[in-house]
Amino acid sequence: MKKIVVASMRKNAGKTSLIVGIAKALHEKIGYMKPFGDRLFYRKKRLWDYDSALITHIFNLEESPEEMSIGFDPSKLRYIYDTESLKKKLHEVMSEIEKDKATLFVECGKDIGYGIAVNLDAISLAQYIDGKLLIVISGDDDTILDDINLFKKCLHMTNINFGGVIVNKVRDVQDFKDTYLPGIMDMGIKVIGIIPSREELTHFSVNYLAERLLAKVITGEGGLRNTVKIILIGAMSPSTALSTPGFHEGNKVVITGGDRSDMILAALETDTAGIILTGNILPPQNIISKASERNVPLLSVPFDTYQTAKQIENIEPLLTKDDTDKIALWEKLVQEYLNVTEIGEN
Repeated sequence: MKKIVVASMRKNAGKTSLIVGIAKALHEKIGYMKPFGDRLFYRKKRLWDYDSALITHIFNLEESPEEMSIGFDPSKLRYIYDTESLKKKLHEVMSEIEKDKATLFVECGKDIGYGIAVNLDAISLAQYIDGKLLIVISGDDDTILDDINLFKKCLHMTNINFGGVIVNKVRDVQDFKDTYLPGIMDMGIKVIGIIPSREELTHFSVNYLAERLLAKVITGEGGLRNTVKIILIGAMSPSTALSTPGFHEGNKVVITGGDRSDMILAALETDTAGIILTGNILPPQNIISKASERNVPLLSVPFDTYQTAKQIENIEPLLTKDDTDKIALWEKLVQEYLNVTEIGEN
């Protein structure tokens, strides 16, 4: 069985999405572990890692997401395990998951050093399970070069099976190859793929937005799968809003006070993906009925408009099990821009 450890130099590099794309492209039975969970997900009085739950759903894995992580809290892990007992626990979990699997993906935490205090960082994991380490790097060109140089220094200090670097979210793949790839190869760093950025991968649904804001869905449940591309703050007059080009976009969400009936009606008169009502204030029933007729979700939140906008600004567009188009796109990107055959080799 092949064991692939996937890590990144910085957070939000796209590790989980790349694992999904690679696993789809390999067309074989996979297993998945995330020994040190860093995206806590609480549902039905149970705690697990978000990425573990996602992979479980997408690939219909038999294991529970709870079984894919050893722990979440560094202080508890330090209290329970020393180095040897941690290795033993890691192999016990792995032996249960790897049964009848062709490839086991082991995803590391948010960056390459995350978990080092409890021996669950990327390099330690690759050594403990004798896995092939893949490093995902993303960011602007200078950040990518900094990270590759830093990893090269780490690589010289360790004895690991290094599979290569995947450069993700690149604006211009050909320009990157022409300008930077020769120098990276001269450093002795193997690059197995350069993945372009795609705007559609940064979008999310109204339902995803509602879940992250813990919003109450007042009406328009049938439109919760609408894609959100633009967020507008409806603090202006309706006439000003209607003269704003973005207000006529079909994939917009408007944030406005629940007492702003004029703005809510203006949004409903245009092609709107959803409306966020701030301050826990609901509009009159006739407006709610109109939103229901047009299948436009009305989401109620307790925060004011500014606080709501700031929260949305910090939302990371994570992949979800219902993002079938995104999942298919990741598979296509991996097949086109990544050396999948090399990844699949022992």
